[in-house]
Amino acid sequence: MSQWKNFSKGFFKENAVFVLFLGLCPTLGVTTSAMNGLGMGLATTFVLVMSNLVVSIVKSQIPDKVRIPSFIVIIASFVTMVELVMQAYVPALFDQLGLFIPLIVVNCIVLGRAEAFASKNTVFSSIIDGLGMGLGFAMALTILGGVREILGSGSIFGFKFIHGDGMLVFVLAPGAFIVLGYLIVLINKINKKTA
Repeated sequence: MSQWKNFSKGFFKENAVFVLFLGLCPTLGVTTSAMNGLGMGLATTFVLVMSNLVVSIVKSQIPDKVRIPSFIVIIASFVTMVELVMQAYVPALFDQLGLFIPLIVVNCIVLGRAEAFASKNTVFSSIIDGLGMGLGFAMALTILGGVREILGSGSIFGFKFIHGDGMLVFVLAPGAFIVLGYLIVLINKINKKTA
């Protein structure tokens, strides 16, 4: 597989949210705004890239019996770094994302990429895979958060462009399911046309 295909598969063909339906807990929980979605997506991207890098480097040193626990320790180390940096430099975003930052450790996207890809491929390919899957996840969360923010409060990235109140349902949990459902339909149509 070319590195371009390796990178781009995370955006549409194997998008974790819209196609594989992975990582839906943070997807539905934090996407009340585009900024929350982008912040969570970028945090996950960092963890994906770095954990793929380290797993790919140390894969031959890890015995099969402790492979998954070892991957979790590697992932947890990078999640802790992200959590501390966000808490120090973007505390408002950190407060919004709350419990979902530590939950990146058990996010099936991150562990799945470590197990399915990084443990079987070269360091460079693993970095490209992590970057593509992470940015695809960030794109999905940002789009979902953006649509919910526009419909729910008439703003995007905090910039209000519609006066008055939006439809409250889109800021609440049911709105996440409704918007996600329509976005999945749209992505599936795009994937069918390009297949």
